[in-house]
Amino acid sequence: MIQPRLKHFGWGREGEGLTTAEEAFVSERIEQQFGPLADGEVKPPRLEDLKIETPRLNPPTSLPFCSTALYDRAAHTYGKSFPDYVRGLVGDYSNAPDVVAYPRTEEEIVAVLDWAGGAQASVTPFGGGSSVVGGVEPRRDAARHKAAVTLDLRELGRVLEVDKTSRAARIEAGAFGPALEAQLKPHGLTLRHFPQSFECSTLGGWIATRSGGHFATLYTHIDDLVESLRVITPKGIIETRRLPGSGAGPSPDRLLIGSEGILGIITQAWMRLQDRPRFRAGGAVQFPDFFTAARALRAISQAGLYPANCRILDAEEAFNTGAADGNVAIMVLAFGSGDHPVEPWMKRAHECCVDHGARPEVTSSSDAHREGAAGAWRNAFIRMPFARERAPFNGAS
Repeated sequence: MIQPRLKHFGWGREGEGLTTAEEAFVSERIEQQFGPLADGEVKPPRLEDLKIETPRLNPPTSLPFCSTALYDRAAHTYGKSFPDYVRGLVGDYSNAPDVVAYPRTEEEIVAVLDWAGGAQASVTPFGGGSSVVGGVEPRRDAARHKAAVTLDLRELGRVLEVDKTSRAARIEAGAFGPALEAQLKPHGLTLRHFPQSFECSTLGGWIATRSGGHFATLYTHIDDLVESLRVITPKGIIETRRLPGSGAGPSPDRLLIGSEGILGIITQAWMRLQDRPRFRAGGAVQFPDFFTAARALRAISQAGLYPANCRILDAEEAFNTGAADGNVAIMVLAFGSGDHPVEPWMKRAHECCVDHGARPEVTSSSDAHREGAAGAWRNAFIRMPFARERAPFNGAS
């Protein structure tokens, strides 16, 4: 199924956004924090109203997968940081790339790099565009580059090979989170890496930015999950060896993980996987304040229980996400396993919480991570990026 394209401004894909109820909730929280909203909402310019400079460079006919269309250039101008939203809101797309390439093969990536090098154009890798540190913004340094090319890997999104015995898979870097998990599901496997941008970011982006997932312990950062990488550079292809472990000097993978695309274009990776959870237990625990919850969290960590989720919401975050009334801190706690029931681990974690000041009436169930305070936080955590399109710019009176 063909998905709607990403928005040229804002979070997610065209047609996606906050529901009426979610907008009302966000507005209510903002007014309670800052006072009544100012009259007259500032809205971003429509795509057809954007003023973008004429491309300084046009792709040759030998690269038919390249575009200079208005949408492609606008949608690849910014990431999702606050300054990005502000510039997009006022219609400042002066940093738009001149050309956007959508290669379908590694050979086409090489062709783009060769052409861009000859044309003295910068090349910026692009996954889902969710960067909040300027990682996808094209470089338009006239003294060094005559043009800017963005290289979007969305056409390279397949799971190429699955090693069920070793619980690993070779995956193309342009795979978005949901599509990646959908391809692994028939094998009973999961990458189990869920950053907040999961729906709108790619495997290559996670690796290039050293992404942190939101499973709390053990294998949570993308570093822990990479077995080997395949990277195309202006000087040729780098492919690291797929080994269980190595102590032979510096790790080339660690050189590339977190490189933000400056060393080359990540095209494939062998990734360590986990069995999909069949057993779950979770819930939310109330504490009088953040630091009391932190002491309980330390006890859980040092007990070696390794929860899948163990996150503290201070009173303000708990209020802003609808998880509590603003007078208590909340610990979101969950366990999951593909091998065995996890209730004993959950029970011991609850004991640690009670021992360190939690209210004793803590509950859990296999569906509790989607219900109650835990469910309210989870939904807000996933959906709140949509609020960035509007809420920060309404202002307060």
